[in-house]
This record gives sequence, structure tokens and C-alpha cells, in this order.
Amino acid sequence: MKIHWVWLALTVPWLAGCRSPEARVTNPKAPGPAVGNVVGSGVGAVAGNVAGAVVGVGEGAAAAASQPFKHDPTKRVICHWHEEKTPDGRTIQVPEYYLVDAHGRIIRRLEESEVR
Repeated sequence: MKIHWVWLALTVPWLAGCRSPEARVTNPKAPGPAVGNVVGSGVGAVAGNVAGAVVGVGEGAAAAASQPFKHDPTKRVICHWHEEKTPDGRTIQVPEYYLVDAHGRIIRRLEESEVR
């Protein structure tokens, strides 16, 4: 059995419910359909807001979970070595770590625990 594409193109929109808002079967001013429309609109609004809230919570959780893995290429850690004398007379080099921006300006000094 062959399906004619013309019949398929005409019946699919008809079966899917494609129609204009003016083509109604019931009278919109009658009490039953009017109440049905109001209730349907309210239920649709509540369901849409609940779905939006669930999606918002999911996106927020995903953004919060990915935050530790984001790398900011505009900030770098540099090491500056300076010499110090020990009480026994030796000279040693001690590192100092700084957080700098993309232009090399120092943002703040880092502690040893923050570097690793």
C-alpha cells in the first residue's frame, strides 16, 4: 500500500491538533468551558513554574560544582627569591610567592600553604 505524500502532509497537522484559536467546539462564554480554561491556565502556570524552578536548581548546582575546576588565565603565581642570613652565618635563599594579574601587577602575597 502506497502512502501518498499529499495525504500525509494534510492529515498529520489535522491529527496533531493544528488549528486557530477561534475554531472552538464549545462556547467560550458558557460556564463550563470558561472555568475549564481558567483552571487549565492556572495548572499550566504552576506546572511551568515548578519545572522552571527544578531546572534552575539543577543549573545552579552544576555551576557551583564546576567552580573549583575553573582556571582563571588572567591570574598567575610567581616566585621571588631573596637571601637571608641564618643565625649560624649561612646565607640561604627563601622563596616568596605572589599572585599577579595578566600584566604582572602583584595582587597579594601568598602563604606557603596556598601555593600547593
